[in-house]
Amino acid sequence: MGVVVSELLGAVLQAILFLLIPFLWWLMTARKSEGFLPWMGFRKVHHTGRWLCTALGTVLAVTAYGILTSALMAAYSDGITAAGSSFAGMGMAALPAVIVYSFIRTGFSEEFLFRGFLLKRISRRWGFIVGNTVQALLFGALHGIPFGLATHRIPVTVLLTLLPGALGWYFGWLNEKRCGGSVVPSWLLHGLMNTVVACLAL
Repeated sequence: MGVVVSELLGAVLQAILFLLIPFLWWLMTARKSEGFLPWMGFRKVHHTGRWLCTALGTVLAVTAYGILTSALMAAYSDGITAAGSSFAGMGMAALPAVIVYSFIRTGFSEEFLFRGFLLKRISRRWGFIVGNTVQALLFGALHGIPFGLATHRIPVTVLLTLLPGALGWYFGWLNEKRCGGSVVPSWLLHGLMNTVVACLAL
């Protein structure tokens, strides 16, 4: 229970920190026209196009990311840890903490900051391609730079920026071009992916 409470407190704190700037931005620019959560993309999914194509594309993107990231981790095992590796060896008793970590600390915080705030605000000014590319690069850098500093290897920095960045680009496209601007699909996918990876280490 202590692990769950600790993870929950950490997750809530991180979510507050990640949403502080978006909230202040909303207060100054959009408070009178739209609620904060819809403004950030927390809304019902309205899918366009064929569900089968979306599902197959998502499975392909997630699978490719998983395979390439696993291969990279095997090649550069020192200094690279998987999502939720802090739960390694704890067993299924840590599952509630894993879910909090996956869906709130990482999934919620990162998706709402990058795909909910940055993508939408930049796209509104400079268009979807620019907005999606910028948020994807920043999302990738959030992952790649810490691992690069830990390993002191430029290839690790580059690859662990490009791989999450590419997945982040797909998530942005999925939300905006297939799901009516809702950030919920990428949030659920992000959380599910991290849950699976963390569970493999339990």
